[in-house]
Amino acid sequence: MTDWKRVVINSQATIRDAMRVIDKAALRIGLICDEQNKLLGTVTDGDIRRGLLVDCEMQDLVAKVMNKKPTTAPLTSSREHRLKLMDKHDLLALPLLDETGCLAGLETLHQALQPTKKANPVFIMAGGFGTRLQPLTDHCPKPMLRVGDKPMLEHLINQFIKQGFHQFYISTHYMPELIHQHFGDGSQWGVKITYVHETTPLGTGGALGLLPKDLPQLPLIMMNGDVLTKVDFSKLLEHHQAQKFDATMCVREDEHRIPFGVIETEQQLITTMVEKPTYRYKINTGIYILNSEIIAKVKTGQPIDLPTLLEKNRQAGKRIGTYTSYDYWLDIGQMKDYQKAQQDIERLF
Repeated sequence: MTDWKRVVINSQATIRDAMRVIDKAALRIGLICDEQNKLLGTVTDGDIRRGLLVDCEMQDLVAKVMNKKPTTAPLTSSREHRLKLMDKHDLLALPLLDETGCLAGLETLHQALQPTKKANPVFIMAGGFGTRLQPLTDHCPKPMLRVGDKPMLEHLINQFIKQGFHQFYISTHYMPELIHQHFGDGSQWGVKITYVHETTPLGTGGALGLLPKDLPQLPLIMMNGDVLTKVDFSKLLEHHQAQKFDATMCVREDEHRIPFGVIETEQQLITTMVEKPTYRYKINTGIYILNSEIIAKVKTGQPIDLPTLLEKNRQAGKRIGTYTSYDYWLDIGQMKDYQKAQQDIERLF
């Protein structure tokens, strides 16, 4: 978007002039405009090549080979709309017009595929002992256990990065130096990582009281660091904001099938008979969105778990909602989960 003016070409320019502009700007397109900045057409290497094959000369006007009916989009159009247009017409670049029809920008496929950068902080809990995964965790914190060729915590951070998040806070307790050594300040991944350390375990919510007081006043994503997931955090955040929740718990639908007939009685009389019922319910994924007012209520050093914190706020009148995810999610709590993660990793990431 910032470089589009470099490929604007006057309608009186020659084919040779256009080639020089296209080559210098490296955007693979030229935008031919009149003096009022009205888009007259576009020109690419392919347009010029086809023109030369039908006996055009390098000194001919570029208007002779330009595409006079290029596909365009409004400047106010969404990223999704632009991507659909570029996919439909097999385009690498899409001119953008303002409400008067004048050229106002250029969206390239490379730019459109980049995630929108998000300022929302991400808080990852990585301080657990992982006792159920001993002896693997005897000398390694659970989030640093390798799944495939990377620690599970790195897979998680990469998922956030792909969706535009770049401000991370990691809570540590058990063997924090191994996490620090691997991730440092995050610059190797193009992000910023800040660590908070629990000298004594504070519960799933207590570490919120250790966060800096100058956090941006934006919803914070908080989750456990021992989860392998493809949850769309951007959609989760959009849902939280659209519903105007104060906190959102990401949940999954699960079911349990009873292979027998279930009988309910009252004073030994049968009141209900259900043959092989299926019970459906929602489970907590350990992924949350929290507004700053919720975080502010956790005092420094106060031990508290997240469900208790959310219940207190719910009773106080806060809007505590849910978001149901159908994306891949695996809580690596036991050895069988860790083994499943090793099987799933190549297929998913």
